[in-house]
Amino acid sequence: MVDDESAPGMRAFDPSAGPWRASETGRVRGGPRPGRWGGSGGRWWIWVGRAVLWALIIVILVNGIRAPFARFTESGGTQTPTGPTQGRGTGFPTSAAGAFALQFANVYLNYDQQNAAAREAQLRTFIPDGADGQFGWNGLGELRVQSVHVAGVDARDANNGVVTVLARAQDRWLRLAVPVYAKNGALVIKARPALLPPPAKATLPQSGLPERDTALERELAPVLGTFFKAYASSDQATLARFAERGAIAGLGDSVTFVQVREVNAPRGDAGERTVTATVAWQVPGNAGGAELEQTYELDMVKKGTTWYVRDIRGTTEPGAS
Repeated sequence: MVDDESAPGMRAFDPSAGPWRASETGRVRGGPRPGRWGGSGGRWWIWVGRAVLWALIIVILVNGIRAPFARFTESGGTQTPTGPTQGRGTGFPTSAAGAFALQFANVYLNYDQQNAAAREAQLRTFIPDGADGQFGWNGLGELRVQSVHVAGVDARDANNGVVTVLARAQDRWLRLAVPVYAKNGALVIKARPALLPPPAKATLPQSGLPERDTALERELAPVLGTFFKAYASSDQATLARFAERGAIAGLGDSVTFVQVREVNAPRGDAGERTVTATVAWQVPGNAGGAELEQTYELDMVKKGTTWYVRDIRGTTEPGAS
């Protein structure tokens, strides 16, 4: 019988040698395997943590440096106001201020020395307490405006804005800047308004006109004549024959068709074309046979030999002169 201690390849169990574990081939000493770095798992997580920390520091530094440049470029490198904001981002109530200034202007721009007290009483509902009751008018003369319209609102901040009002008085246009103060839903005319020059008349660009398709214009003239006659009276049976899709409402006899004065068709696709047509109307109630010419833009579609109206609208193109 051979002693285990002297058997080849076998060693006596030594409790001080460390833990043991079982395997398919026998008992194997526990602990790190040959060729592996003991404790590598813990150090690996330390390096990952350091990398994440440095990445976070770099992100904070980059954002801190970039923010001032972003604000600078958004403002165009200057703090100068860029003009009317229309209230976007300011919190100023542009719609309410516009309506308030419109009602004020109707009182302010109408005065008569025979009714000065009545005007003052009306103005008191718009102007600050303690302000001059006539708000700058000396109580003499007379002014009547035919129409007043809001042209725009320049919101300076959440509480202050200037409403631009256009008024027609004595055959002249007036442009009035009305300062409005707003707070918690309440409104007041903050100071006396200022007259500004009326809008200047623009000059149309001298752009080249597209080449006209005169053959198509001659073809469409009688078609559009029938169409606009039905359009004036809202003759749905006839309009249905022209509608390429959907219904065309018509004008319901608010005018009487006279004539298609001009058709302008640029060259283009044989089956689809956008044309303009200048039409003469008679308005009911006008004595002496008065006529009114208007210009329309129509999207026309050809199916077979028939032209249909896909859409009718106003136009930005000048018509017959």
